[in-house]
Amino acid sequence: MKLSSQEEYGLRCLLHLARQPGGVSQTIPEISQAEGISHHNVGKMLRILRQGGFVESVRGQHGGYVLARSPESIVVADVLGALGGRLFDSSFCEHHTGAEENCTHTLSSCSVRALWSRLQEAVDQVLNQLTLRDLLHQGTILHGETRSTLLEISA
Repeated sequence: MKLSSQEEYGLRCLLHLARQPGGVSQTIPEISQAEGISHHNVGKMLRILRQGGFVESVRGQHGGYVLARSPESIVVADVLGALGGRLFDSSFCEHHTGAEENCTHTLSSCSVRALWSRLQEAVDQVLNQLTLRDLLHQGTILHGETRSTLLEISA
């Protein structure tokens, strides 16, 4: 299982903006250079993040992009949802039935669907607890409440 480059780049752009002192705006070239992401991809990520209500564009000589909300109010699950969606959606089974028009398994007898659903629940549990602020302070993730959640899930 992989997250796409879109989720990775989008989170990196958002974290870059969150690190700016006093909400100083950053331009696409500044973010691109700092994060090692092409101008095109930074522009694309910022457009998605702006549409999702995570960043705002600032006009003028000192224009660029800033966070639309405080880092502690931006939930990682929401950001990843805007950037690429969930790992597993119940409609997945309708689109990937194999060679048949309908899947040969019923909803109640599909072990694979149960696995993906359980995995999604575990991922949601972790991502819904993490904020952008937590990611900025990585020690919180490894030593705080979230660590115990991660350990419970892996047990």
